[in-house]
Amino acid sequence: MTPKSAAAAARATVYGYPRQGQNRELKKAIEGYWKGRVTADALHATAAELRRSNRQQLADAGIHEVPTGDFSYYDHVLDTTVMVGAVPERHRAAVDADATDGYFAMARGTQEVAPLEMTKWFDTNYHYLVPELGPGTVFTADSTKQVTELKGALAQGLTARPVLLGPVTYLLLAKPAPGVPADFEPLTLLDRLLPVYAEVLADLRAAGADWVQLDEPALVQDRTPAELNAAERAYRELGALTDRSKLLVASYFDRLGDALPVLAKAPVEGIAVDFTEAAADNLEALAAVGGLPGKRLVAGVVNGRNVWINDLQKSLSTLGTLLGLADRVDVAASCSLLHVPLDTAAEKDIDPQILHWLAFARQKTAEVVTLAEGLVRGTDSITGELAANRAALASRAGSPITRDPAVRARAEAVTDADARRSQPYAERSAAQRAHLGLPLLPTTTIGSFPQTTELRTARADLRAGRIDTAGYEERIRTEIQEVISFQEKTGIDVLVHGEPERNDMVQYFAEQLTGYLATQHGWVQSYGTRYVRPPILAGDISRPEPMTVRWTSYAQSLSHRPVKGMLTGPVTMLAWSFVRDDQPLGDTARQVALALRDEVGDLEAAGTSVIQVDEPALRETLPLRATDRAAYLAWATEAFRLSTGAVRPDTQIHTHMCYAEFGDIVRAIDDLDADVISLEAARSHMQVARELAAHGYPREAGPGVYDIHSPRVPSAVEAADLLRTGLKAIPAERLWVNPDCGLKTRGWPETRASLENLVTAARTVRGELPAS
Repeated sequence: MTPKSAAAAARATVYGYPRQGQNRELKKAIEGYWKGRVTADALHATAAELRRSNRQQLADAGIHEVPTGDFSYYDHVLDTTVMVGAVPERHRAAVDADATDGYFAMARGTQEVAPLEMTKWFDTNYHYLVPELGPGTVFTADSTKQVTELKGALAQGLTARPVLLGPVTYLLLAKPAPGVPADFEPLTLLDRLLPVYAEVLADLRAAGADWVQLDEPALVQDRTPAELNAAERAYRELGALTDRSKLLVASYFDRLGDALPVLAKAPVEGIAVDFTEAAADNLEALAAVGGLPGKRLVAGVVNGRNVWINDLQKSLSTLGTLLGLADRVDVAASCSLLHVPLDTAAEKDIDPQILHWLAFARQKTAEVVTLAEGLVRGTDSITGELAANRAALASRAGSPITRDPAVRARAEAVTDADARRSQPYAERSAAQRAHLGLPLLPTTTIGSFPQTTELRTARADLRAGRIDTAGYEERIRTEIQEVISFQEKTGIDVLVHGEPERNDMVQYFAEQLTGYLATQHGWVQSYGTRYVRPPILAGDISRPEPMTVRWTSYAQSLSHRPVKGMLTGPVTMLAWSFVRDDQPLGDTARQVALALRDEVGDLEAAGTSVIQVDEPALRETLPLRATDRAAYLAWATEAFRLSTGAVRPDTQIHTHMCYAEFGDIVRAIDDLDADVISLEAARSHMQVARELAAHGYPREAGPGVYDIHSPRVPSAVEAADLLRTGLKAIPAERLWVNPDCGLKTRGWPETRASLENLVTAARTVRGELPAS
């Protein structure tokens, strides 16, 4: 096909769409089901209507081929585990008894069985449930979900493309099941898994699928020759099937690198490539392999992970270049749109001029359609859209919102000494022990306590004017009093104020810093029914006034025990925001770090002896390719040290990280130079403690003993066993006892019981230690 005919054939599509609904109907239905207020039939009816509505929205916007199978009650990787029959043995009875309850048991656990481990989806803030596999795993196909959703789209008269997680990525995301040797490689199960995918593909063809998309984002990471050979074998075998639809293998989040020639040669009909991340590399690689003659290329030229409008002219230029490299070029977002909010039209409080700079899922869909139209009919057909786009881009570039000379001057004046503590850790540690007087195995929590209905109601009442500021603050004071009182009675050593005034650990600070925009309805799924509203980092950052000192000082006035000051670190402030894309991330991180440095100084001056600067996103933001990591870690660790480097030696700096793979950033964790780090460890059975020990990590650490993402209450015996495991890697004088993460999503009854058991476990194991 010539470039001209390739353009004439171009179509608009996307890989996935936000699941929650305009008003988070899915979240409300699922949580209602968990509490027994919503029946299973009502839950499934809500989900079916959301799927129908999403598909119709896409079709009405001009999307020619809508995705199916991207919808999920909890997580699409968990859906794949169900599809291939890889249900862990401990969950099998629950799944057999009731498929819906069993599904949620795998996701959340029950009082009797632990859930699947959860971790970050590549370098995003979305969490997936980690498959557990072993040599004895038997795969069986269950295409019910995929076929049902495809038939729903076809019944609407739509052209639909089922989207499945590819077999290679599924196995590369998996871990050895409990009891399986740690060196077991799930990828060795590929030959066992491929026939199951073949069966699912046959079912989808029978149901009417013309194309099926197989997502292989793991191929944009550094892959070994054996892993690339596995990918080659997988798509050689799947491509050789006769009873199948046409196959589109999709990649996103980075450059394909050595995997591109593998896919280019595979007997599949289409490849989807990200042209927003490492676009030049992917363009060069496509040209180097001679293009994709005879294949469909789906070009992800609209950024599916950030909220800034597309540069339409630039994307059209990229698409024009691609026309000569494939038989057919289609236009898409770079990845599923589940990573962005639904619709800017719901945002009534953002300046209309700024709103024109933003594109959420519906606006990105419109951009994809516009680009496809321009590619097919020529730029004269989209003259109005191009003019409006140029005006919006120029408005943003020239806006005083984006640049503050004073902020930039301060950032440029930073020296290496500003990002270093005044004394080495050994001297600081001695000063802190003398100052704080803590026992061995000190207990603490990560920061937040349950965000009760009463707290959320008070916050809503304040926004609606039903109560005044004085009434709201009285409610906050009462909550802090209750949290401090509970911790003292329970015997926790280092307290927190519970963060009742904070709606979100990033949004709370963003609303008090210049340069940030807050949304009212910009919800994005983080995991399961946990949705967040990432703020939008639009301009230069500064801190007009203290943000946390007042409530931290009030909490400290209620207790003689130390109360931690709680801040969100600079990398996490970037990672959990929609960050500006008009300057290097390191420059933005330095601005945020300087604002936090001011806050740390004010907390210390107010008498706060323990200050925690959370960086749960340090690992998730790690570039997917190893060659890009050193530069990232250099500015990321410097930003943390810049935030904390000015405190006295006897002020103890904590940090916290959760739900990520830490083994490959242990050196960076060391480079943060925090005095204490707390990390997720309960679901991974203290794996991180072993990783810290292997690195020779010299400071204090609190690997979590309470999995807060499950409603189950760990017993004191269970927590004590985890502590004993931790002690095999970390000596008692450097081991802390804490939950995996903050407690805002938990209820008070389970929180009380779990923390009481945690303290009991600490006391039990403390009593087993040899006398010093």
